[in-house]
Amino acid sequence: MHVIRPVRETDLDALEELVSGTGVGMTSLPRERGSLARRIHTSLATFEGGPQQLRDGERGVLFVLEDRDNAAVVGTTGVQTGVGLGEPFYNYRVSTIVHASRELGVHRIIPTLYINNDYTGCTEIGSLFLHADHRGGGLGRLASKARFLLLAGHAEHFPGKVIAEMRGVSDERGRSPFWDGVGRHFFSMPFRRADYLSGTRGKSFIAELMPRNPIYVPLLPRSAQEVIGEVHPQTRAALRLLRAEGFHYEGYVDIFDGGPAVEARIEAIDAVRRSRLLTAVAGTPAADAPRCIVANTGWSGFRCVLTPVTPDGGRAVLSAAAIDALELDAGARVRAVPASVDERGPDWFPGEVSE
Repeated sequence: MHVIRPVRETDLDALEELVSGTGVGMTSLPRERGSLARRIHTSLATFEGGPQQLRDGERGVLFVLEDRDNAAVVGTTGVQTGVGLGEPFYNYRVSTIVHASRELGVHRIIPTLYINNDYTGCTEIGSLFLHADHRGGGLGRLASKARFLLLAGHAEHFPGKVIAEMRGVSDERGRSPFWDGVGRHFFSMPFRRADYLSGTRGKSFIAELMPRNPIYVPLLPRSAQEVIGEVHPQTRAALRLLRAEGFHYEGYVDIFDGGPAVEARIEAIDAVRRSRLLTAVAGTPAADAPRCIVANTGWSGFRCVLTPVTPDGGRAVLSAAAIDALELDAGARVRAVPASVDERGPDWFPGEVSE
């Protein structure tokens, strides 16, 4: 069985090995030991401080996906709050400018990129990465939905708008068409270098070097225009999961690779709306029991698993292995949601919608 749990200091070596396979474009998982250690430290401090301090500034929690059969760390997922409150958080907003002349009979609508800080203060989900050998069997859904069950249980403490920056297009050599068409002219460095600096040293250098004037999209190379708002092939599955949860694109893209940012309100996220609070009981789930994402209701002791669940009134019948993985006491409460749309009905479980 696999379990989502908070990262520990002792996970550093395993994380360093895991993220060596992320490639470029995932600045939230820098391939540099010191940055990973700082990310772990931030997560530990955030958990120690309790959920009530999530609105005080930039905070972040990082989870790992652990294969309990061999105690191996095989994935990551995370949540940040108050983005941009510590250092500026930049995006391009894709908008339009109209150039028109009635006398000449000219009317042109021109897509334009505007640099902005519109997502400052939001909650951000990210850092979702699974080892190649653990990308099937619903584990991607587990890593994605676990974050939403955490949000559902502590919604009053999180900023209400949730965003996700999706990895943009780059090739196997780490070259980004968008970067080559825009950023390279102002930063005089290859995309790999800018990506590394952003992940390890923050993005403050962007404010020092990036132009504040709008950028007319038709003036960019065709290769750069074509990838604006497009995702990396390895990110398409993650984007599909978020769209199924109700996330949508509002025209914001990453300033480095042009990848889209998607957003949703916490209360509108499907897994938040559909989740139910139930009392866990040990037993043997029925053969046709739906597979569910199930989390305990803790904070620093948060755990989440993918497991069959049989409804029994306001109770959830879970296997002994699931009870153990969630570190539950007798009669403890859990929050559960079906793993996929196909495994839920309109009233899939009796139970409380919120605490």
